[in-house]
Amino acid sequence: MNLNAYQEAKEYLLSNQFKWMISGVGGFIGSNLLEQLLKLNQIVVGLDNFSTGFKENIQATKENVTSSQWKRFSFIEGDILDELLCKTSCKDIDFVLHQAALGSVPRSISDPINSNSSNITGFLNMLVAAKDIGVKRFIYAASSSTYGDHPDLPKKESVIGKPLSPYAVTKLVNEIYAGVFKHTYNLDSIGLRYFNVFGRRQTVNSSYAAVIPKWVGALIGGEDVFINGDGTTSRDFTFIDNVVQANILAATTQNADAVNQIYNIAAGEQTTLIKLFELISQNLQMTDSTILLREPIFRDFREGDVKHSLADISKARLALGYNPTHNVEKGIKEAVAWYIENLNA
Repeated sequence: MNLNAYQEAKEYLLSNQFKWMISGVGGFIGSNLLEQLLKLNQIVVGLDNFSTGFKENIQATKENVTSSQWKRFSFIEGDILDELLCKTSCKDIDFVLHQAALGSVPRSISDPINSNSSNITGFLNMLVAAKDIGVKRFIYAASSSTYGDHPDLPKKESVIGKPLSPYAVTKLVNEIYAGVFKHTYNLDSIGLRYFNVFGRRQTVNSSYAAVIPKWVGALIGGEDVFINGDGTTSRDFTFIDNVVQANILAATTQNADAVNQIYNIAAGEQTTLIKLFELISQNLQMTDSTILLREPIFRDFREGDVKHSLADISKARLALGYNPTHNVEKGIKEAVAWYIENLNA
């Protein structure tokens, strides 16, 4: 099953049209999901209030699909805190891909109230809407932050520690709610614990930008790059194509035992921040030799972060047929090429 599960899923969708709802469709993950589903000739409804997403991401998707595929997409501008709007957006939907959230550990530390509202109340609104409409399956973005202070590596889905940030609390509550909605209302769901997702359309223009776009943007702009800690901190960086694959596999799996589960979605590789900096620098130089490389500046370790993270992805491999197409080197090469082409476009 593992070898061609994703290809089989795509061929299945090309032969069977469903109606999908993507919350957070203007985000970099949401817009990449939209693009893949439209290319598979699916019908998609998207919802976003553009608090962290961008209209440009949706426009970029339009430019990458055919006009007939684009006509299968309808967009609703609004907030998942609007209960009625959530139900409207889920009308006649088969699969919900819930990506909307206020991400970022630092954001949640500086603004726990709004993080809680969007990530818990908004999540609950979407669950209720999906339950009331009777969707086939609810797929949602969970997070590796749920592992908290548990020291063991690699991270296994069944063993978590105490949350280290308000953001981590919200993501843990999502998983608990999803389990309760199966038990109470028989709503099928799958949670995907993303590990440090990166790739095309991830913004550099935010005070809460993730490390890869932040560094790429800084190096292209001739600005300083800061590393929190001594550079030995490590993460399991996960390219966007792996995440898109996981969502489609989770929605379409015919394995009944795979449903109502939580899965690590990652590359299954550990990369230190100093190694990441070297990869980004090398790829920037190879793509555009006019970019001047500079040494990173080290500063204090960031509050709420864990020192190391590495995913055990064997559960997703076995149950869903998940098979990452991109390791960090391949992903960085594609991401850097996209940023050079698009940052100054």
